[in-house]
Amino acid sequence: MHRIYDFIRRHPTWVDSFYAVLLLALSAAWIIASTQADFEGAALGTKEQVAAVPVSLALSLVVALRRRLPEKMLVLACATGLVQLVTNVQVFVGNFAFLVIIFTVASRTVPWASRLALAGAFLAPTIATFRWPSPNQDAFEDALGAILMTACFVLAWVMGDSLRTRQAYYKQLEERAARLEKEREAQAKVAVAAERARIARELHDVVAHNVSVMVVQADGAAYVLDTAPDQTRQALETISGTGRQALAEMRRLLGVLRTGEQSKESGEYVPQPGVEQLNELVDQVRGTGLTVAFEIQGTPRPLPSSVELTAYRIVQEALTNTRKHGGPRVGANVRLRYGDGELALLAEDDGRGAQRDVYEDGGTDGLGHGLIGMRERVGMVGGNLEAGPRPGGGFRICAVLPLKSAP
Repeated sequence: MHRIYDFIRRHPTWVDSFYAVLLLALSAAWIIASTQADFEGAALGTKEQVAAVPVSLALSLVVALRRRLPEKMLVLACATGLVQLVTNVQVFVGNFAFLVIIFTVASRTVPWASRLALAGAFLAPTIATFRWPSPNQDAFEDALGAILMTACFVLAWVMGDSLRTRQAYYKQLEERAARLEKEREAQAKVAVAAERARIARELHDVVAHNVSVMVVQADGAAYVLDTAPDQTRQALETISGTGRQALAEMRRLLGVLRTGEQSKESGEYVPQPGVEQLNELVDQVRGTGLTVAFEIQGTPRPLPSSVELTAYRIVQEALTNTRKHGGPRVGANVRLRYGDGELALLAEDDGRGAQRDVYEDGGTDGLGHGLIGMRERVGMVGGNLEAGPRPGGGFRICAVLPLKSAP
């Protein structure tokens, strides 16, 4: 059955042509039957019989092309009706085409054609009644029949106009949905660009801090070069390690799209927060009344600055949204696990949990853009991020950050 409906939708002209052929066959049968003496009603004369043939062909053509050329078929139907009046071809089965074309034109968006079809719906039955009154009925019965036929024609126009209104409404909804989708995509692109710009500025500060450390160590090594060789060696080792880390961070920095925005801070660069500041962050959140369990598993060790900054920002965003949207008496859990080659991070709460769209539309702490910012940060360091509702209620964020620097 589905295939039949699909064929009808894809080949409307073929379907209309089938009905047109069927209508033409019924009209031919009527013409042949009307020549018989026992035919109900007045039998057609030779002239009327000849005129009925092109009238039947024209009305069948109206049905066949009603969807492809609706306005032209309406004009053809009107012209055919006038010819039928002049040639005295009485109402027959082929006149069903008038109902079809009135419905079709009313469902379109051409005002003049719709008004013409409505006028025809009111006038055609009355004109036909006066032109071919029934010999077996009185004037009242003819008037009642004209009223009923007019109601049928007007109902066909109303149904077509209702279909047009409904189609216009659905089209408006589709256009609105498409426009909202484009706006959402544009907002997401703007959010990604802004977040990348902010990440780039933070990484720039990290690199500048490392370079500042190298300069200080180099100055110290030069000062104690002759008097304290051991301190000089230690300073050079620090410079070497810091330089390698600065180069790694610079590679990451070049991979992030940075806009031309200028940082609002002064020209002095300061180190960005890392995992060592997580205790301070958790204590600060606890001071607002939120219960937070913080656990570190594994052996802490020095991490790349970008990984530390990413971990800190993820925990900050997660705890802020828990405090804002977790509900009363909500509790949070933060776990940091040092692996062989990765840093695993878990942040979850047991409350109602911030909805996914809160993270996607924007972070509530004013520093990031929810999941967009988290994904950008985690992707920048080559990690993986999973976020979603937590079984039993709440929200869970899991991130795995590799500790090996990209070559």
